[in-house]
Amino acid sequence: MTKPAAQGRLKRQINRLPPEKRIADIMAAAREVFTERGYNDALISEIAERAGVVEGSIYRFFVNKRDLLVRVVENWYEQMLAASEEQFSAVEGTRNRIRYIIHEHLMSIRREPGLSRLVLLQLRADPDYRASRLFKLNQAYTQHILDVVREGIASGEFRPDVSPSLVRDMIYGGIEHRTWGYLRNEKDFDLAATVDGITDMIYRALAAAPEAAPEEDRLSRAAARVEKAADRLERLATNAPGGLKA
Repeated sequence: MTKPAAQGRLKRQINRLPPEKRIADIMAAAREVFTERGYNDALISEIAERAGVVEGSIYRFFVNKRDLLVRVVENWYEQMLAASEEQFSAVEGTRNRIRYIIHEHLMSIRREPGLSRLVLLQLRADPDYRASRLFKLNQAYTQHILDVVREGIASGEFRPDVSPSLVRDMIYGGIEHRTWGYLRNEKDFDLAATVDGITDMIYRALAAAPEAAPEEDRLSRAAARVEKAADRLERLATNAPGGLKA
């Protein structure tokens, strides 16, 4: 147990820290504890200890434990958004962009399964989730796929009857279902196979059907095939034992 003199020194040290530094330290510690223990078993006292602050300091900046969790997850989304902006802009080609989006989302789950579980089980279940800032961040996080699909429709690469929001829901819903066993610590998932499988299915489903060739093009190709077959038969006959020789 901390002695009164030691507590006094700790309080003086904390008071000298800028509020931004204290908030950052608290959120970093909270992220560790929430990830390791889940929401219900996470203790504010342990978060304070890891952050090097007294427990009362946490309540100066956060309303309660749930408010702290929300702020931690919001910060995680902000970090992912900032990291993806520069990287996504460097990816060229519609299929490659879809693959990048799928890959990065699967990697976020693999890197942070604890936070992913908290989003699914704790935060998205909140009745007020759709009115929250976290919901707005999630919309921004999934915006890239909407943009890619709309651009593909505009360029003629994708069918005009495609619904961008339905494609978004299929991708993220499919990933959620595919990785649920991993989040429950039941089984792993094959990252490369999952990325390629979802990418191929989505892209092929969206791709516009090639236009039917004009009749004259079809006839020309058919004539070329017949001529090629005839040449091959003539060579076979010439080279066969007893065949005609020049």
